This record gives sequence, C-alpha cells and structure tokens, in this order.
Amino acid sequence: MIIDFHTHAFPDAVAAKAIPTLEKVGNITAHTTGTVDALLKSMDSAGIEKSVICSIATRPEQFTAILKWSHEVKSSRIIPLPSIHPNDPDCVQHVYRVKEEGFIGIKMHPYYQNYFLADEQLTPFYEAVSESELLLVAHCGFDIGFPRTRCADPAQILQLITHFPKLRFVATHFGGWKLWDEVEEILIGREIFMEISFALKYLSTEQICRMLKRHPPEYLLFGSDSPWDDQSVCLQALADLSLDTELFNGITGNNAQALL
Repeated sequence: MIIDFHTHAFPDAVAAKAIPTLEKVGNITAHTTGTVDALLKSMDSAGIEKSVICSIATRPEQFTAILKWSHEVKSSRIIPLPSIHPNDPDCVQHVYRVKEEGFIGIKMHPYYQNYFLADEQLTPFYEAVSESELLLVAHCGFDIGFPRTRCADPAQILQLITHFPKLRFVATHFGGWKLWDEVEEILIGREIFMEISFALKYLSTEQICRMLKRHPPEYLLFGSDSPWDDQSVCLQALADLSLDTELFNGITGNNAQALL
C-alpha cells in the first residue's frame, strides 16, 4: 500500500480561486485543479492507495469550516488533517475537539499562520497536542512563496521535540525545505518523523541517499505536496534511487500505515 503523507485539496469553489492565487504567489504550476476528485484521479494514476490532506487555517475563524469540510471528504482513501490557527483563543479546546471528532492529526504552517515553530507562547497548545496523542504535521524549512524568515528551521524543530518529547511531530519537506545541510547536521539520525515531499528534486542523489540511510528507517514517510508536485513523478524519483526493498516499502507506505 502506497500512502502519500502530504497533499493539499480544497472545496471545489475554493480551489478555483485558490490554485491560481497560490500559483502566482509561489511562481509555480499546479499539477491538478486542487479538488479532492482531482487528487483521487492523480492517486489512481500513480498507484497510491491513501493520501493525507493537509489543510491550513490562515485565520482563527476558519477552524469550524475546515473541520466541517474535513468530515465531508474523509474516506477510506482520504485522510484529512484539520488545522488550528495559533492565534485562535480556543486553540487548546479545538485540539481536543479534533481528537473527539475522530481525526488523527492537525496541520500547521508557520508562514501562512505567521508564527515561529518554537514560540513559548504556544506551550499550552503543544501540551494539548501531546496529551491528545494527535499527530502534528508542520511545514518545515523555508517556503517557496515567502521571504526567508527562519520561523521553522531545524534548530527550532530540535528545540520543540526536546521540550515536548511526547509530541508526535512530523517534519515536512525532509526536515526543512532548502535547509537540508542543517537538517543533516542537526536532525538526521534522531527519532523524528520526516516526510520527503518537495525535496528530492532539489538535492543530489548522494545527499538524498546519505540522509535516508542515516535516519531511523521507520521515521521516513513518502509525500508529494500534490498539487505542487506530480505524485507519479515523485514516486518515480524515489524508485530511481534503487533503495533496498525494505527501506523503499517503509517510506512509501509501511511506516505511514503504522503511524496512522
């Protein structure tokens, strides 16, 4: 079973507006229309059984709408992660609501939500996520559409998991987009879940293989960041590394299945 741990999709009406806007902001071309139906077609083409949809609440008041939509699209193949804005006055209560309503985790994005990953003011939120045993999937590293403020760098990831050792944290983009030398120095080898979306095409084969082979194998997850990358192309890029079968199967599905 192949599981894509990092995808995006929107309600149909929102996708029609959001995708062109995000394409312009990031100077990037989407590979689908950004709807759930388009994601499912992409999954079928790539041979992917399940995808995790990572929503982002860019304002506190979006929590309820995202939660409602997440219920609407949740299925045996689509695993939605609702989102909570760090400035939400009810963020702690909303953590427990996400848990009570049957979701497995939350997605956060320091750039779109304007916060620093290791901000001490988020301690009650992180404590709640830890206690609830929800996954916390967060954008890590720089972002293609924003100035390069260090709001989610490897040092902050290490600080976060050190202060909250029970936090089930998943670092996206191989631990930090465009900060992979620091990832390799600070994070590789530690028991930190990392999904590898939007990373392989920016790294040398030598560095990719070195990082993958030095990290605990059960902590590696496949991700595409669809629609911002093509799921089939991402899978092929991983296959082209000629990893041993156990490692490849772990990355593409077995580790995610165990985590989910």
